Amino acid sequence: MITKLWGTAANSKGGCRSAENDCHPRFVPERFPPLKNSLRFLLLLLLAVNGTGCGTFIAHSIVRSPNRYPDWFAPAAPVTLAFNPLLLTNFTKQYVEIETPPAKLMYRVIEPADYRFKVNSTNWLEDGKPQYLFKFQAEMPAPTNAWSVHPRGTVILLHGYGVAQFSMLPWALVLAEDGWRCVLVDLRGHGKSTGKQIYFGTQETKDIGALLGELDQAHKLTEPVSLIGESFGAALALRCEAVDPRIQAVVAIAPYGNLSNAVLNIRREYASWVPEFVIKAGLAKLPEVLDVPPDELDTTTILKRHPVSALFIAGGQDTITPAAEVSRLKSLASPASKFLQVPDGTHEALPYFFDELEAPVKDWLSTRPK
Repeated sequence: MITKLWGTAANSKGGCRSAENDCHPRFVPERFPPLKNSLRFLLLLLLAVNGTGCGTFIAHSIVRSPNRYPDWFAPAAPVTLAFNPLLLTNFTKQYVEIETPPAKLMYRVIEPADYRFKVNSTNWLEDGKPQYLFKFQAEMPAPTNAWSVHPRGTVILLHGYGVAQFSMLPWALVLAEDGWRCVLVDLRGHGKSTGKQIYFGTQETKDIGALLGELDQAHKLTEPVSLIGESFGAALALRCEAVDPRIQAVVAIAPYGNLSNAVLNIRREYASWVPEFVIKAGLAKLPEVLDVPPDELDTTTILKRHPVSALFIAGGQDTITPAAEVSRLKSLASPASKFLQVPDGTHEALPYFFDELEAPVKDWLSTRPK
């Protein structure tokens, strides 16, 4: 799952940092919940223990919509995405209404054009931990290209937990240059979409189905239809492919196999001061809060039941969804699936290793093996 972007470009909770205008999106590790101030958290925990109980309180915190958390929850960020925060405004906001549970999803359509997309990156160590800066540039308005009138197909891009559509904008521009109509969406409870809580895929698959229907009615769902997701979005993409025959290809970047393991890895990596028993108590209550069997929250369950094909991408330095876990998902998937490991990729930075990922992703979308 598990990354989180903070920045005004997507109206997400949290701070922005830029040497130029203090408005560049800020990429931070996703955590459950995104905790920063230990004293405030311990106060909330004390109230929970004296009230509904620790486990139930934590479980409800897990499913609370990330865009409903206050700004002071924002942690320090190991990855910065730097691009003009007005870039997204070149693409019109659109909305699809979800009736049950109620939510309004905000999305944008990026048509094929010559965006002349460029990326520059740098990395360094800070207190012994890797830090990354990715700078992106694109030309607006973009000249048309050979696919502007007749796109090669449609690609829906799914962000990770706690972030928003701007985290997948670089991929949208890369793929739109290659002829694909791309759709960025804020998942329920993220960015500018509404919704009181999230469901870790058990409801979001229906949300994506409704989005596909909306695009179809607007004559914007050119086949073949593909999904690209990172972290939580990757797990969601695999779920969607298992239930929706309209989806013909999936790229899953750092998907989690077991939700509980991913959450505990996040605690260990980024919030070790939070007692493990507190997180485990919440995880134990999570299926009850969501009214689903416990194993229905795991991607392994979905692939055992529906072994779809996908391009699985793992980071060799990923401590949240380790490469071995992503490889196991590949082994449960269709034999037509492929596995790609980026040796230096961390969980947060992996989606932006374009030198290693751009060609394999484009090839997978073009061939769409089943």
